[in-house]
Amino acid sequence: MATPRELLNAAKAEIREIDPHDVAANLENYRILDVREPDEYEQGAVPGAVHIPRGQLEFSVEARLLDKDASVAVYCAGGVRSAFAARTLQELGYTNVVSVIGGFNKWKDEGLPWSTPRALTADQRNRYQRHLLLPEVGDEGQMKLLDAKVLLLGAGGLGSPAGLYLAAAGVGTIGIIDMDVVDASNLQRQVLHNMDRIGMRKVDSAKATLTAINPDLKVNTYDVRLGADNILEIIDGYDVIVDGTDNFPTRYLVNDAALLKNIPVVHGSIFRFEGQATIFSPYVGPCYRCMIPEPPPAELAPSCAEAGVLGVLPGIIGSIQAIETIKLILGLGDPLIGRLLTYDSMDESFRTFRVRRDPNCPACGENAGPIQIAEYDDLCMPHVVVGA
Repeated sequence: MATPRELLNAAKAEIREIDPHDVAANLENYRILDVREPDEYEQGAVPGAVHIPRGQLEFSVEARLLDKDASVAVYCAGGVRSAFAARTLQELGYTNVVSVIGGFNKWKDEGLPWSTPRALTADQRNRYQRHLLLPEVGDEGQMKLLDAKVLLLGAGGLGSPAGLYLAAAGVGTIGIIDMDVVDASNLQRQVLHNMDRIGMRKVDSAKATLTAINPDLKVNTYDVRLGADNILEIIDGYDVIVDGTDNFPTRYLVNDAALLKNIPVVHGSIFRFEGQATIFSPYVGPCYRCMIPEPPPAELAPSCAEAGVLGVLPGIIGSIQAIETIKLILGLGDPLIGRLLTYDSMDESFRTFRVRRDPNCPACGENAGPIQIAEYDDLCMPHVVVGA
């Protein structure tokens, strides 16, 4: 039976080792991999290092280090775990791997650059544990969520599920704009509110619910009418806008302001038993005016208050909006940019349609003039911001 020393010697015989000064002098040429435990990493690390504890390496590294031909320098505390990790990487097909002699201890003792990385707290690690297990999210992705700022347009049917899941996911700042009060007729679908909140301002009710789910969440409330006079100021600084409005005037206003501020809009809408979702990413995909150049006549575009809506439907569409928002923040997957996802609850079907940018669009087209932020109260319905 081999001793630990013999196993280490065998591993070192199969890998290449490198002096830390040689790595520090060529940092731009290496992907640095830290295989220490989280408590070690939190005390200091090589700037820019990818952190994967040795015990998680085999199942996590391929999602974090995609290029197997890139130069990878692996370090631990003293050079033992990194030797075994380097051999493992070679077995996984990485072709240019080195282990840093003496590990982080020598790196630090030699006066080479290091820093104390930002790290999740113990409470955050426990709260977001299921996210951290996903290589596509991990610590880095979770911190992106914590740094993100998302604005919800409406604390109603769509804003409710979207807000609940974004808060639970760890989005650090959520803004909510709604100038309505909680009514008993809302409770069939607007799950941010309850019977005890009837008559309460919706933004205050929403804030109470979301902070009860995640006390670390910062909630900005805007109990105002969204209009041309305040929209640019309100949306400024947000990374993503989640549109839960239910009328054309506000959607056109939001579209133009988002184009001007270059903020993606995760759009959702519902009607009776059907819903749809898409993303309007400024100057990347189509905008709302590309998809709907002009609003339909008012008689063909009744609101949910006039036509009704199945209570669970906004839960489905709002949850899709939350997923798409998280994908945008993390840069994951294939967001619904240039695609319209439709859902019919009567036959339980999803369909996806391509939506292309209109080169003649008056807002984002090639020859579009300067964007003017204006009111559109003459389109279809009164200009208010309420959730569906």
